[in-house]
Amino acid sequence: MKKLPIGIQTFSKLREQGCVYVDKTNFALRLIQEGEYYFLSRPRRFGKSLFLDTLAEIFLGNKKLFKGLYIYDKYDFKPHPVIKISFGSGDYITEEIIFNEIDRIFERNEKELKVTSLHKKDIRGRFEELIVKVSEKYKNKVVILIDEYDKPILDNILNKELAIKARSILKNLYGVIKDSDRYIKFVFITGVSKFSKLNLFSGLNNLRDITVIKEYGEICGYTHNDLENVFFEHLKNVNLEKVKKWYNGYNYFGEKIYNPYDILLFIANGYEFRNYWWSTGNPSFLIDKLKETNYYLPKLDNALISEEGLDIFDVEYIDILALLWQTGYLTFKDKIIDKFGRITYRLCIPNLEIQFSLHELFIDYLTNQRYEKRLYEENLLIALDNRDFEKFKEILQSIFSSIPYENYVNNVLSRYEGYYSSVIYVYLKALGYDVVAEDTTNKGRIDITIKTDTMIVIIEFKVDSKEDAIEQILKKKYYEKYKSEGKEIYLVGIKFDSRERNIVELKSKKYNQE
Repeated sequence: MKKLPIGIQTFSKLREQGCVYVDKTNFALRLIQEGEYYFLSRPRRFGKSLFLDTLAEIFLGNKKLFKGLYIYDKYDFKPHPVIKISFGSGDYITEEIIFNEIDRIFERNEKELKVTSLHKKDIRGRFEELIVKVSEKYKNKVVILIDEYDKPILDNILNKELAIKARSILKNLYGVIKDSDRYIKFVFITGVSKFSKLNLFSGLNNLRDITVIKEYGEICGYTHNDLENVFFEHLKNVNLEKVKKWYNGYNYFGEKIYNPYDILLFIANGYEFRNYWWSTGNPSFLIDKLKETNYYLPKLDNALISEEGLDIFDVEYIDILALLWQTGYLTFKDKIIDKFGRITYRLCIPNLEIQFSLHELFIDYLTNQRYEKRLYEENLLIALDNRDFEKFKEILQSIFSSIPYENYVNNVLSRYEGYYSSVIYVYLKALGYDVVAEDTTNKGRIDITIKTDTMIVIIEFKVDSKEDAIEQILKKKYYEKYKSEGKEIYLVGIKFDSRERNIVELKSKKYNQE
């Protein structure tokens, strides 16, 4: 059984050690044949660094490493000098650290490519000099590969002043590429975010963004076919449908893909379903951004964002949806093209790992119930599975009763009616249910719909109102949308009192379809 390439981002090491490898050289060949300047955005730990190193070995002419792979007999492997720039390691929390890292990057390239610099203190001049000298020394055009181009900015996403300084430094650095075109064979830039070209790559008009191009949808990550074939020996006795629910779902308009880090750790840890990828990050910055925007959380799982909304992402204006998509917490559900050709994307949560983890984080944000939440979740699950809506009400009342007073005072969102439905929504999503907020029908919108394998629960909320919520469900016939599914349908009306900060009434009714 082949070794798993856990933590290996060096193509030569992976091949020499005989590790499992999902062949991505077909994408590499296509890129080389079709153009020269490329940009790719993907979440962290998605295989970007390994793909860049694969490109490096191709351009260095190391053909023997590619024996048995797609590109082996389809490319001439003529050597080109390669300049590698990576900001993947380190925390860039000061301006000095950023400059020091750039200095180390240049020193490493100068040493490997055997050239010297006369511009030690001028990063723009030093980069220009490096490109020219390398091209002249090797009598060939150079290849430039930039990994995690945006990390110095993202490390300071909550420190706008330093983020702007980092952007200015990087713009000065990357601006060299445009003016050095005559010496360049190929450029590939990767990162997590899609910062505005105007602010980072000004003038580089021929930089092709392949992030959401269907033909490159599987350039990073694993497909289901990869799991069934390349990982056959490792996964032959595993329930792949369950694996799919947990780790698949990332959509770039090709085949849906798995997070590769999750799959490797899932196998290495004895096939235990855990939040492997989530646990390697620190998404606390999301909460700070949610606080800034007062975003209504139930809208996340069916949110719409324009094509421009993805491309104008920048330090001065960070769209929470673009941020969640770029960092891997949301993915594309579908693409909507209007009659004028304008594109809008519908977003969704990709899989159970993100659904569980993201909504656990949201529970902490909304309720401060970091320790007792798991007990509440278990009890909610039991109550719903047993169709015990009286118990369901008691648990929800306990949840609201135990939210600290300070949380209402300090949390801006708690001043709005949507706070109550948001708390219930995030708890239900953290259970793993298929939960739809603002579920559209031809008669109106259902506040929350819970969909399980055997039942549909339609929930309507009222805050400080004498209206009967169940009567509204019946009057507007919300249940009709789900009659054809052949499942039990339950109607639930919940009334909140904003002064009591709790549920004062919960009525339930089983809809009789006969």
